[in-house]
Amino acid sequence: MAQQFDVVVIGAGPGGYVAAIRAAQLGLKVACVDAWKNARGGPAPGGTCTNVGCIPSKALLQSSEHFEHAAHGFAEHGISLDNLSMDVPKMIARKDAVVDQNNQGILFLFRKNKVTFFHGLASFVKTGAEGTEIKVTGAKEEDLIAKNVIVATGSNARALPLAAFDEEKVLSNDGALRVGAVPAKLGIIGAGVIGLEMGSVWRRLGADVTVLEGLPNFLAAVDEEVAKEAHKQLTKQGLKIELGVQISEVKTDGEGVTIAYANAKGEAQTLAVDKLIVSIGRVANTNGLNGEAVGLPLDERGFIVVDEDCKTSVPGIWAVGDVVRGPMLAHKAEEEGVAVAERIAGKHGHVNFNTIPWVIYTSPEIAWVGKTEQQLKTEGVKYKAGKFPFLANGRARALGDTTGFVKFLADAETDEILGVHMIGPMVSELISEGVVAMEFKASSEDIGMICHAHPSLSESTKEAALAVLGRTLNF
Repeated sequence: MAQQFDVVVIGAGPGGYVAAIRAAQLGLKVACVDAWKNARGGPAPGGTCTNVGCIPSKALLQSSEHFEHAAHGFAEHGISLDNLSMDVPKMIARKDAVVDQNNQGILFLFRKNKVTFFHGLASFVKTGAEGTEIKVTGAKEEDLIAKNVIVATGSNARALPLAAFDEEKVLSNDGALRVGAVPAKLGIIGAGVIGLEMGSVWRRLGADVTVLEGLPNFLAAVDEEVAKEAHKQLTKQGLKIELGVQISEVKTDGEGVTIAYANAKGEAQTLAVDKLIVSIGRVANTNGLNGEAVGLPLDERGFIVVDEDCKTSVPGIWAVGDVVRGPMLAHKAEEEGVAVAERIAGKHGHVNFNTIPWVIYTSPEIAWVGKTEQQLKTEGVKYKAGKFPFLANGRARALGDTTGFVKFLADAETDEILGVHMIGPMVSELISEGVVAMEFKASSEDIGMICHAHPSLSESTKEAALAVLGRTLNF
């Protein structure tokens, strides 16, 4: 006898578990199915983000940043250290503990909100007037039927056609987070978020890191001025970044990995490394879902086709997060998950793609929301720009990190904020002010008139807004 639910969520990543919790808060009977396993074979909800993405990468970034501060930054504070060393297995163990805490936290939230959790792989059986039938295959098989199904199965790393992942020498984001010792030489294909963050981790710990990028421009989606500053700082730190390359061959042997490529000038090059991280994007994960059983539509790239409300063409079936169109960001998935739960409950869910923030957790951090200067120029929008450097910020000086700046872009006539771009210390936290401002259609003058705490990094946000008006106070 199938267990009946108002909503079954397939996948317990950021989009899925949040959708399940919100639906339960709205009084619906909810189940969530997820197949991730931890090292003990138990449930590990949280998806790619918690298990092999956002959370573990930030744990390693934090550990490696502490190490770099101790090695190169403590002396100017009067702190001396002798025989500094990094215990990589202990660092990895801490990362694993952070992941487990997040896994257990989600299971607690399910219990708290009365969400029934099933540990296993969910696949569609059929759909009809009574609802959609789902089979769960795991330690125990279960049959479920739901009035509404939310697919939140996430994405998988895109493999390089020339070299499959073996997670020993050719690594996806998963293998990159489980390296047991600092490689002498590390190669990275793809200068995106994952490539730059993982490259930063191992470069800080002593690896010789080379990043190969196929595009001719560095961080093409980022505001050009920010991207230029990021390239300068990361190169200065020791990352070797080659742009406009074409990979022709990848070979693995007992010694490591050899990559043959042509550089931007078309010259043949060879790079020999101990390990290679491939970070060339991600693909929608519909493995084992058996979507054909219910006629679930996929586009030419393998994403589930949905409308602006995240509805598929199959009645009662919705999809959110990385498995559908739009930016592959955990917080985008969360917003869609909440919105769909509210729509199922008869409310009006809200997602504004124009105010979704982006962050790259390198050092300096990079964060932005809204339009870049190059986008505004292409679209023919008249705008004003204002910029303020962290070099002129008292808190940044006290921190000892004055790299970067905050930049506002505002409509030339109305002064409405069109984009906010930042590179520097803790800008992953500062960007939220820009998101709130844009969501409420604030002007740069509005931000300039708001009192900000002193001394704080956030004063740079106020000053950049004032710069749009040509009246900074501290620069």
